[in-house]
Amino acid sequence: MCIGCGICQSIAGPDQIEMRLVQNGTERPIVKSTPGDTTIDKIMRICPGARIEGLPDHLVESDSQYDEMWGIWREIVLAWSAEPRVRYMGSTGGLLTALGLYLIESQQVDFLLHATASQRYPSFGRRFISRNRQDVLRAAGSRYGPTAALVDIVQILEQCEESGETFGFIGTPCDVTALRNLGAEDPRVGRFCKYQLAMVCGGFMMPSGQQDLLKQWDILMKDITALRYRGYGCPGPSRIETSDGAVTEINYVDFWGQDDSAWQLPFRCKMCADGIGDAADIAVSDTWEGGAPAREGQDRDPGTNAALIRTVAGQQLIAEAVAAGYVSLGNRLTPRDMDRFQPHQKVKKQSMWSRFVGMRAAGNVVPDVHGLRLKPLARRNSLSENLAQARGARQRCRDGSNREQTPAAVEDNRDENAT
Repeated sequence: MCIGCGICQSIAGPDQIEMRLVQNGTERPIVKSTPGDTTIDKIMRICPGARIEGLPDHLVESDSQYDEMWGIWREIVLAWSAEPRVRYMGSTGGLLTALGLYLIESQQVDFLLHATASQRYPSFGRRFISRNRQDVLRAAGSRYGPTAALVDIVQILEQCEESGETFGFIGTPCDVTALRNLGAEDPRVGRFCKYQLAMVCGGFMMPSGQQDLLKQWDILMKDITALRYRGYGCPGPSRIETSDGAVTEINYVDFWGQDDSAWQLPFRCKMCADGIGDAADIAVSDTWEGGAPAREGQDRDPGTNAALIRTVAGQQLIAEAVAAGYVSLGNRLTPRDMDRFQPHQKVKKQSMWSRFVGMRAAGNVVPDVHGLRLKPLARRNSLSENLAQARGARQRCRDGSNREQTPAAVEDNRDENAT
């Protein structure tokens, strides 16, 4: 159930646990020196593969609204970057990039903690700190590869304690879950991390799956020097640069497909109880009808996000960014609009309780889940649908397709993780 966020390394320290590139082409924690029981217990309480919770109770206001599928919300609205260039280069409408720019340039925070493209492994993301506009724009766009965004979060909090600096965080729902879990035990998260923003996430592509896709264009992963998954349009092409100087641009629909059938997801993503950012201040999604872009009309689509605003802090942030000219708003939305834009999230959320039942039936440990409404959502399915989901998960666990080899490092990537 590891998602590769890296928070275990930060808790234990890199002398005991270190995120490394491993045999399956992704990043996993390597145990260098076995941590003590207290450290292991803390990791298991905070790991987003072991514990997944919704929005903390202290952030839920009495006038907040509730939807069984989409959770706590205060406003749902169409939104995009008010700067045409940012809207064009960002993922869909560039909303998260625009909010990051506002936070930095209005001095609401001292820096952003988020992800940018890895230089060593171009299909990966890596933890990145932005302190100015150039930094934020450098990190714009989606990353569909492994990203250890929290690999040194405890050390960053220690530095903030010394300097008094504050920051905003932008990451996946899993990353936000890990950060909220850490915040339940470490009050420095609440003091220094002022905003936690997430993209609505369909999962990342295993490097082996990316390699299989690239073979259609005679491109090898080892030859890639730069990879942009989307952006510079809505959704914009997937752009691959290789060591021979060639540049290949592939229509998003041709590369990724119009549904998730072409994706080779990690088992953890198939067992995701929260792809919708239940614990974020703001969760940001695409707004394509049916969940995927049409082939026709991409050149005429300027890009629009849906902002699912869950907290008072998120509500104030959007209002301030609009007033300052960083964000533009469109029509107000409802949770049923989100159903249309994100039908795959709806299906997955309604299936997850049954999938966990199947995991338990096979003797597997399942995450400790709270506040995500999985059982009532499962009741929306027919008995046969739930049985099929449970049996499928049980079979994957019994035949071992849910398992990875014990991680063994194949290359040293410590230098990049430290930057």
